[in-house]
Amino acid sequence: MQTKKYYQLNKYIKAETLRVIDQNSKQVGVIPTAEAQRLALEAGLDLVVVSESANPPVAKIIDFQKFKYQESKKVRSGSAKSVDTKEVRLTPFMAQNDLANRLSKARAFLTSGNRVKLVVKFTGRQITRREFGESLLTNAIINLNDISTLDQNPKWQGKLYYCQLKPSKGKKNDQIKN
Repeated sequence: MQTKKYYQLNKYIKAETLRVIDQNSKQVGVIPTAEAQRLALEAGLDLVVVSESANPPVAKIIDFQKFKYQESKKVRSGSAKSVDTKEVRLTPFMAQNDLANRLSKARAFLTSGNRVKLVVKFTGRQITRREFGESLLTNAIINLNDISTLDQNPKWQGKLYYCQLKPSKGKKNDQIKN
């Protein structure tokens, strides 16, 4: 959940003096609040405190509605760039055809820009033959090495042996061009 940010503006500013930045992003200087409000009124814009924690607080002479819109665009673009992690499950004694299918899925995830977590799951007494799972995961990493880089080294967690791959930079673009 996102918290809503409130800004002090115009006559609701509590500080005595402000460091003022005008609409052209030029610093006016440290001036009394009343004079800063007069400058904003003359420009036909709002006086908005953008940093209360600074000493003295920093205020900008801007159109507040436009400022709010730009802030919301920043928040939206920041959340849109998140990368999903897709999980591909393997077993230590799986057939070659099944392995090829799973690796093709992983390849598709990587080319679309997602991270891939390769997980080898051991069930029952399979854990006594750890070397099969380790060699399987190593071969999978080598197989996907042309379009990915190792993000997290292989490690054990209970009966799971896993690693994480991320798409290589530049190689995704080469795949799309061809």
